[in-house]
Amino acid sequence: MSAKKTRIMYIEDKSAGLNGPARIGRVTYSKTGQSIYYGARTFQRLGGQGFKANYFDAETGDQFWISGPRKDGQDRLYPSSSMPVEIDADVHDEYWNDIRGCPATQ
Repeated sequence: MSAKKTRIMYIEDKSAGLNGPARIGRVTYSKTGQSIYYGARTFQRLGGQGFKANYFDAETGDQFWISGPRKDGQDRLYPSSSMPVEIDADVHDEYWNDIRGCPATQ
């Protein structure tokens, strides 16, 4: 049995509007790749049916934008937002070193 694929991803809650709480964290993919697991949540693809969202929470129906994090850190669709992007402690160093190419001092 092989290990499930994991990846550091940008996760933004779109349930309350175009800008919502966001974080960088490690997700796990389902065997088919159609679902993503993060913490206790399961996200399923919207298949082009969302407005500025590409996944929904399978339990609540809330919509999310989930994508690979950008090297320049400009992950939000609307970067003028003053809302911070949280970074999970377990991926902090890997995010700053491997993705952003900076020392993990942020």
